[in-house]
Amino acid sequence: MNAADIMTPDVIVAHPDTPLDQLVDTMLAHRISGLPIVDNGIVVGIVSEGDLLRRAETGTEKPRSHLLALFGSTAADAAAYVRTHGRRAREIMTTDLTTVGPDTPIAEIADILETKRIRRVPVVVAGKVLGIVARADLLKALAMRLHAEPGPIDSDDRSIQIRLLEEFRQHAWSGRVAQFDITVRDGVVHLWGIVRGEDHRRALIVAAENTMGVKGIADHLEDGTLMAVGLPAL
Repeated sequence: MNAADIMTPDVIVAHPDTPLDQLVDTMLAHRISGLPIVDNGIVVGIVSEGDLLRRAETGTEKPRSHLLALFGSTAADAAAYVRTHGRRAREIMTTDLTTVGPDTPIAEIADILETKRIRRVPVVVAGKVLGIVARADLLKALAMRLHAEPGPIDSDDRSIQIRLLEEFRQHAWSGRVAQFDITVRDGVVHLWGIVRGEDHRRALIVAAENTMGVKGIADHLEDGTLMAVGLPAL
C-alpha cells in the first residue's frame, strides 16, 4: 500500500496571512491537528498543535535560561519570540516541511512519522498538496488488512512449510535457534529446536500464526537459557 491508498484527500489548508484565531478555530471545528499552509497553490509550511503549545496567551512560553541569555544567539531569541507571539500563520508555521509523494510506501511513511516524531505528513506533487497521511490513517490501513476477506489459500502442508521457511529467512533472530526444524501435518505447524529465551519462541510462533493456511501450532521448542543453568525447560 502507498500514500495514495490511505491518505485523506481534500485537505483543509490555510494561507500564510491567516490570523491565529482562525487557525485555532479551524483546527478545533474540523478536529484536525495540523493545517498545511499554502501560498499560490504551493505548500510552504504547516501549523500543528505542537506549534501552538508554547504561547504567550496561555503562559506556556519557555523562559530563556540565564546561560542562553548571556551566550546564546539574539537571532534565535528573536525567532522564538515571533513563534510564541506571532498572530499569523507565516509567523508560527514550521517551514522545515517533511512531505511524501503519492507512491511512497506506507512502511516508509511509518518510518518518517516515527523518526521525526511527527503526527502527519502532507502528500505532495510539484509542491501541490494532494492529501495528508496521519498516524490514524496507518491504523485504518491496519484495520483494512485485518478485516479483509482472505483470498484463495493453498493449504497444502508443503506449501505452508515453504512459506514459513521463507519468512524465517528474512529475520536474523530465526538463525539463533539451534537444531531448528519445521514439520506441517494437516495444516498444523510443529516447531522444533532450542531457543534463546521467550522472545525467540514468541517470534517463531507469531510467524507461524501469520502464515496462510496454518490451522494450528504445536510448540515443541526448548528454552536453551534454562537448560544452560540446569533447569528443566517448560
